[in-house]
Amino acid sequence: MDAAQQDATAKARELQSAWYGEPLGTLFRRLIDDLGLNQARLAAVLGLSAPMLSQLMSGQRAKIGNPAVVQRVQALQELASEVAGGHLSAADATKRMDEIRRSAGQSVLSANGQPTASGQQTTVKRAVREIQSLLRAISDAQGVLAASQLLAEDHPELAEFLKVYGAGKTSDAVRHYEAHQA
Repeated sequence: MDAAQQDATAKARELQSAWYGEPLGTLFRRLIDDLGLNQARLAAVLGLSAPMLSQLMSGQRAKIGNPAVVQRVQALQELASEVAGGHLSAADATKRMDEIRRSAGQSVLSANGQPTASGQQTTVKRAVREIQSLLRAISDAQGVLAASQLLAEDHPELAEFLKVYGAGKTSDAVRHYEAHQA
């Protein structure tokens, strides 16, 4: 690899860290280890081609272009956390991975922002992850936080929304969502 390629890879990994919290190679390897997958199975669950997964892991590509894939990455991270914490058996984890894989292209919100028929039966966490995925597809966390600061004085509720969903933890966003649905 020449110096220009090394610089491009380093920049891609830097962007991945800003967008996803860490380089995707590190994140995907952890999912592979924690969930007992291989790269081909991970690619299938995420809805990516094996070459695309490889390019993201190696830093040849920086960004996941499809918000639904980002949503599935987040779902797998939560699943891996449940498995690592001993809250979920390997068999249950396999079933959930199949559900995550089948969720490709399903949205819990219609074009007008109202829950779809299937979305009414989905969990709050899934709705939150979709909102997060949409915001994170538009901007990285730093950009969302900067926008939030600009809005804070005149539109504090909107600023809080951006901060919680665009740069916060899923658990905090779930609490926010539930508090504002009452």
